[in-house]
Amino acid sequence: MVTIKEVADYASVAISTVSKVLNNYPNISEDTKEKVRKAIDELHYVPNTIAAALSSKRFARVALIVNLNTQTQAIDEITMQYLSGAMNKAMEKNVEVVTIFYSMLEGMTEDEVIRYFQSQSIFGIVIYGMSKDDKVFHNILKREVFKNVVVDAPFISENTSSVWVDNKKAQYDVAKRAVLDDNCKRILYIAGKRNGYVTDYRLEGIQELAEEKELDLKIHYGEFSELEARNITLKYGKEADLIVCASDLMAIGAMNACIDIDIFRPVCGFDGITLMGYVGKQMLTVRQDFYAVSQAAIEEICLLLSGEKGRSRIMEHKLVKLYYKDIIC
Repeated sequence: MVTIKEVADYASVAISTVSKVLNNYPNISEDTKEKVRKAIDELHYVPNTIAAALSSKRFARVALIVNLNTQTQAIDEITMQYLSGAMNKAMEKNVEVVTIFYSMLEGMTEDEVIRYFQSQSIFGIVIYGMSKDDKVFHNILKREVFKNVVVDAPFISENTSSVWVDNKKAQYDVAKRAVLDDNCKRILYIAGKRNGYVTDYRLEGIQELAEEKELDLKIHYGEFSELEARNITLKYGKEADLIVCASDLMAIGAMNACIDIDIFRPVCGFDGITLMGYVGKQMLTVRQDFYAVSQAAIEEICLLLSGEKGRSRIMEHKLVKLYYKDIIC
């Protein structure tokens, strides 16, 4: 294990200077701070606070980085399940977690985010729903300053694990069931965000099915918005035999659009949120256990902090139809 003396020698500074940088002392020049941080990054130095935490069976602080869904006024059930699963597993593992919203870091550079996390004694981060545009987090993962777990993003390294369902297979499975159940040939597919990793994998799933079954597939991006999916369905719904949506909220928007223009089209979704049980049409969907996914993310961060290497962890998904009687208490 790299020592603080080795960091000091590498950066050509005193040991006390390294300690002051780690503890955010004032009156340290930016040049000196940069030299010390570079040495820490390149040597993969782990401060004694982590070693002490591990030896006492109490891990250093872990940050949960979440992005609230502002596309709808509906309660963000997915985020709440993530937080609930993470916090309960953290209690079980004797891990301290803090919640940080994307909006709190808006406009900050990667160095500023790193310094902010370090000032909060954060040594592990769990990032939920990172997009292709989140360059700050991309660079933080590459620098491997922290132990990292990403949920719904394909990043794996020595210090980073990923946790998610097999989005390609799940999208293929739910669409295939719907196609076979209703003998459909013309498919309107409403994809998610163009900058989303899950969007790419789910697109691959529906495209594979379309090629296999020789389906007429039309793709439009709904941005995970109920309103956008509704508008797409109003415009193109009559030309389709089946509407496949990359999220349940979009499926609800599509179904309500079908009702408004007085057409019947089977609609399937993706996620398995409770709200699907209240629409009255028992739409087919992919159920992800967000609670279990988040618990797995905490398990993975604990393994990384214990010295294990990063890996991909694929969670189970199920095809379900949610009924009102099954979700009421």
